[in-house]
Amino acid sequence: MQIIDHKNLVIVASIAIIDANDQILIAKRPNKKHLSGFWEFPGGKVEKGESPENALVREVKEELNIDINNKCIAPLTFSEFNYEKFHLLLLLYVCRRWEGEPMSMEKNEIKWVKVNTLRQYKMPPADDSLIYSLQDLL
Repeated sequence: MQIIDHKNLVIVASIAIIDANDQILIAKRPNKKHLSGFWEFPGGKVEKGESPENALVREVKEELNIDINNKCIAPLTFSEFNYEKFHLLLLLYVCRRWEGEPMSMEKNEIKWVKVNTLRQYKMPPADDSLIYSLQDLL
């Protein structure tokens, strides 16, 4: 059994935004960030005193310039991964309703992909394990 140092625990909320054609929006991590060049589900760190749902509403607006309502998102699954400097708890939510047209506010690449093609994109280890739940969902 692995012992987790909670001082180094990072909680990240991510979201699978799913369109009417059952395509999922993924984003390429910006240059100069940890794991730059990898593809991931949009989202970000949950700040102290913030719920994961509120973190998603904030992060999706900042990253994609779309509005989601925390009543239109649902938890799907989570994963954990022990990186060298921190332990990650990654929460995955799904969303099928939003306002606006997704566009990258960080000037990184975004794209809509089918769930059966997700493994063709290099994703961080914690994100990679979430694909199974999305495949079961779709």
